[in-house]
Amino acid sequence: MAFVKALKSRAYSKRYQVKYKRRRDGKTDYRARIRLINQDKNKYNTPKYRIVVRFSNKFIVAQIISASIAGDLVLAAAYSHELPHYGLEVGLTNYAAAYCTGLLLARRVLKKLEMDQEYEGNVEATGEDFSVEPAETRRPFRALLDVGLLRTTTGNRVFGALKGALDGGLDIPHSDKRFAGFSKDSKQLDVDVHRKYIYGGHVAAYMRTLAEDEPEKYQSHFSEYIKRGLEADDLEGLYKKVHAAIRADPILKKSEKEPPKEHKRWGYIYADEKMTLVFYIMLWVLCFSILFSCLRFPGL
Repeated sequence: MAFVKALKSRAYSKRYQVKYKRRRDGKTDYRARIRLINQDKNKYNTPKYRIVVRFSNKFIVAQIISASIAGDLVLAAAYSHELPHYGLEVGLTNYAAAYCTGLLLARRVLKKLEMDQEYEGNVEATGEDFSVEPAETRRPFRALLDVGLLRTTTGNRVFGALKGALDGGLDIPHSDKRFAGFSKDSKQLDVDVHRKYIYGGHVAAYMRTLAEDEPEKYQSHFSEYIKRGLEADDLEGLYKKVHAAIRADPILKKSEKEPPKEHKRWGYIYADEKMTLVFYIMLWVLCFSILFSCLRFPGL
């Protein structure tokens, strides 16, 4: 008679500890996160900031965040859907847009801390590696790059946002090995290639190729560019204007949308006078108790 060994006994199950929810969902690498947020004990609760860059199908999110016991605290944030305010209405997820979003975040946080005059950063993007030098008054604002679960391949868009934040005047420990244009063979950064990516040159080259080889695909793929009258030769000038506009006014624009004049109606109850579930239950219990009493004692 063969016996089956119980691999997971009751004692095992009682001691089993469920992993964090974001680990179960595959959203957070806690091994990497703990190394980013651990602060030296002799810093006396000084916040340790990190620049968090995330990509969706439509937009780019860049934030300056510090960790606390109660949760993460966002010091400043910039989004690529703000770029139309600065003149960039198309291509909000490419390398050049990531650079603009990082630049906007850097200028915004320095403006908030009143350090924008001391640290102007690299005013003209040449593609060369840039690190901010400490001023005589205050040290530069330091943050660590948090890429999340992204693969840190050479030329990844997250490094476009990093380059924008560096040129914006932030102090971020980095290497030029992952910028677009770095050659593994020569172990050097090709500045011209990197500059081309910052100003959307790779998009312009693809536009020219499609326009010559596949005109129909060009019409559909770059329909938003065509609608706004943008051609391949116009992109570099457009991005230069966007960089200048961001530096001129990086402050977050508040929505001018007016609050609704009439309250929305939910069934028979207005939104600002919603009854709670507990009140409904108590009402039903009261009704049933009265009905039951009437049926049991008809003379009442």
